[in-house]
Amino acid sequence: MSIFLLAACSSESLNYEPTGVLSNVNVATPENAESLVTAAYAGIGNDEMVGPITSMWIYGSVRADDAYKGGGGRGDVDVIDRYEQYNTTIPDYGDWMLPKTWTNYYKAISRANFALTVINAIPDANYPLKKVRQAELRFLRAHSHFMLKLIFNKVPFITEDLTQEQILKTSNDLTSDALWDKIAADFQFAFDNLPQKQDQVGRANKNAAAAYLAKLNLYQAYKQDDAHQVTSIDAAKLQKVIDYADKVVANLEPDFGYNFLDGHDNGPESIWAVQFSINDGTKTGRVSFATGLNSPHGTPLYGCCGFHLASQNMVNAFRTDANGLPLLDTFNVADIFSRVNGNGDATLTAGVTVDPRIDHTVGIPGRPFKYKNTVKTAGDMVYKFSWARDPGDYGYFGNMKEQQSPDCSCYVKNGPFIGTSKNVDFIRYADVLLFKAEALIQLNRYTEALPLINQIRTRAAASITMPLAAGASNVYKIQPYISFPSKDYAMKALMFERRIEFGMEGTRFFDLVRWGIAEPVLNAFINKERIKRTFLSNAKFTAGRDEYYPIPQREIDFTGGLYKQNPGY
Repeated sequence: MSIFLLAACSSESLNYEPTGVLSNVNVATPENAESLVTAAYAGIGNDEMVGPITSMWIYGSVRADDAYKGGGGRGDVDVIDRYEQYNTTIPDYGDWMLPKTWTNYYKAISRANFALTVINAIPDANYPLKKVRQAELRFLRAHSHFMLKLIFNKVPFITEDLTQEQILKTSNDLTSDALWDKIAADFQFAFDNLPQKQDQVGRANKNAAAAYLAKLNLYQAYKQDDAHQVTSIDAAKLQKVIDYADKVVANLEPDFGYNFLDGHDNGPESIWAVQFSINDGTKTGRVSFATGLNSPHGTPLYGCCGFHLASQNMVNAFRTDANGLPLLDTFNVADIFSRVNGNGDATLTAGVTVDPRIDHTVGIPGRPFKYKNTVKTAGDMVYKFSWARDPGDYGYFGNMKEQQSPDCSCYVKNGPFIGTSKNVDFIRYADVLLFKAEALIQLNRYTEALPLINQIRTRAAASITMPLAAGASNVYKIQPYISFPSKDYAMKALMFERRIEFGMEGTRFFDLVRWGIAEPVLNAFINKERIKRTFLSNAKFTAGRDEYYPIPQREIDFTGGLYKQNPGY
């Protein structure tokens, strides 16, 4: 039986209780506790276009070198343009984006804490599932704190045992290690008390907790100073990454594209995902509108609004050499597609071969979109140059992974905006394999990392059936690595593989910050791209500031200055 996640309410208090429930004294029964746990799961997916907490397309993709903001020019949702320019020293933009994201995560944390308060008071004998549900709730709370840490760095850690007065006195000024340790304690409790498999899809299990502990230890292993520069890498934490990754039991999807198609939710690769639904008795279903701005523009199949467009740099990264390997250092020397031809199609440079993941990631004029030439009820589905809303500013490439075909039973159109019931995966097994590979490489065990990275590449090589069946030209060439000659080469290959595998999924910026290379990579990206994309003319990444976003000023004001702002703001 699936979990049907409930809609969020509008309260913005850290002591938030879901609307329509009684006090924790009156709901302390197993039946009501079960409903509160479901409501806590709902909080994980209660985001929106102006305060995303599921898709990180704004904070992790547009903010990096994967994508441009897109839309109808720089003034269209200009707050995202400011993030893209690394211009975040301007005061908060009302209740949009970063402040709303902060609020939505803490709403989710409050739901988990409220449910924990109720469940903690129920006698064990009356509630056989008590320990498991406590573990699920601490997992959910850890997930939200983890994401807040990635985005804002300095955040208050809020637990169910705090009174409202204590919450208002809880500082965000923990050391990085102290905050990581608190989040890890929640994930560890979940790992120790969750079953390997749950009866209901969508519930956290031991697999998910192990994957998150691997991810957390990987981030914590990279020690940063106050200017966000990596000063050392903790070998003990790297070994924990390997240990927890080895506890995850899963498989890769047989075809890479299945990860991004409705009908393949909760497949073998999905470690943990937020669950969405449709035709569930509600008006529009429990669907995601977090990427509602991002569907192709200029086509009646979708309607609006042409945001989140692949960068030229991202597209060029899919080029492969004569041996089917990526061009780790020279991929961006020349653009692989020339200007569109008279038919409005993008022309691949003669002799260029590409990683097949390009056609699962990027919308390219003249190539099939979502693996379909036609949709019976809607017409042509070849991606067209005319779908680009503002090609003069943002070029003509689109996004693929977060889109679904308009004839999909998962598809909802609400005014001009698009939502779907397709799950959003927070961690998939490819992540776990590459977490382990990265730890092995940093421990100088790079020969052990080789087969892990090659698993990813071998799967990618098999992922050509759907685009070819839809009419894509066969220009694919990808092979596994034969060997890694050095640790440095292996690490470069790992970094590149993560980018190609998770392109435009919102992970790129956080990877660059973890590795301590955000400033050189992103300024090199800007300096090359601004020649073609003049909207980036004044963009500049400032090391020691732009690795993390500013704490919303309203939160600092609300606590009377108790919350400390991040450096440089």
